[in-house]
Amino acid sequence: MSRVQTRTVAPDDAEQRLDRWFRQQFPQISQGRIEKMCRKGEIRVDGGRVKGSTRLEAGQQVRIPPLPDTAAPAPAPRSAVSDADARLIRSCVIYKDDDVIAINKPAGLPTQGGSGQTRHVDGLSEALKFGLEEKPRLVHRLDKDTSGVLLLARNRMAARGLTAAMRHKETRKIYWALVAGVPTPYLGEIRFGLVKAAGRGRGGEGEKMIAVHPRDMDDTPGAKRAHTLYATLYRVASRAAWVAMEPVTGRTHQLRAHMAEIGHPIIGDGKYGGSGQENMGDGWGAQLGGVISKKLHLHARMMRFEHPVTRAVVTVTAPMPDHMAQSWETFGWTDDLAAEDPFEAL
Repeated sequence: MSRVQTRTVAPDDAEQRLDRWFRQQFPQISQGRIEKMCRKGEIRVDGGRVKGSTRLEAGQQVRIPPLPDTAAPAPAPRSAVSDADARLIRSCVIYKDDDVIAINKPAGLPTQGGSGQTRHVDGLSEALKFGLEEKPRLVHRLDKDTSGVLLLARNRMAARGLTAAMRHKETRKIYWALVAGVPTPYLGEIRFGLVKAAGRGRGGEGEKMIAVHPRDMDDTPGAKRAHTLYATLYRVASRAAWVAMEPVTGRTHQLRAHMAEIGHPIIGDGKYGGSGQENMGDGWGAQLGGVISKKLHLHARMMRFEHPVTRAVVTVTAPMPDHMAQSWETFGWTDDLAAEDPFEAL
């Protein structure tokens, strides 16, 4: 076992997650061991307790507790991505250059592992090296059942730049959704805060966010402010509507919880909209019935960002998944009916 030691975060490691930095420094230590040491307060940054997801800053001091001999054999490497999965994830690529890759994440594929998930974008990204030594790094997430634009950085510099841009709200994300009922006013904003409810199961796989009125924020422990813009683009009588949304903040389940809170849950969202099969136009149920799919109708349609190296403005657009495209066809809607960015003039 080693002794307690302290390491300084180098400038090249700034903006990196603590757990990833730790695994690079000590490859013989498992992710589970890192998380346990964080929970027990054995790993500290500048003397304070931290989580594995904490982002490091250049110059910070990381306390390293006694660790097994670094000469111990490293864990066996993961099995390679299967040919079928490699073809799948490569077929999802909608933008690629030397520094950034964007994929159109399929609905149902998790972004990262956890809660028993063994097949996810982070693991399959081994197949997205395209000749480089390192696999692309995730810089943000989408819910498992949400499809659409997902960015990955091909090197540490790009990851640092994209992560900083998202943290400072220097990117634009436009989502499309089919919601129950018709939101009014047609153009509006939602400012309910969000707080995590107690999850079910060891991994918190049943986690759900609860909306908190702005006046109750200060009295609700753990609540975080959240802000969403929405625009009602087209409607089907009073039964359903095509809505564009821009998350000004980036909270867990933000769009789903916000639309449910104003009475218009996203179609197919059993967690936030119930499982009602009928909808009379009041927005109470998240299933329309008939030929409309029961899958979640939420899609990250467009993302605009400043390229972390060239500084050029890049816009990436992702086609809708089949189940949403079929719903749009049923209602007689086409992609070109909507502006690329309906909030641009706001």
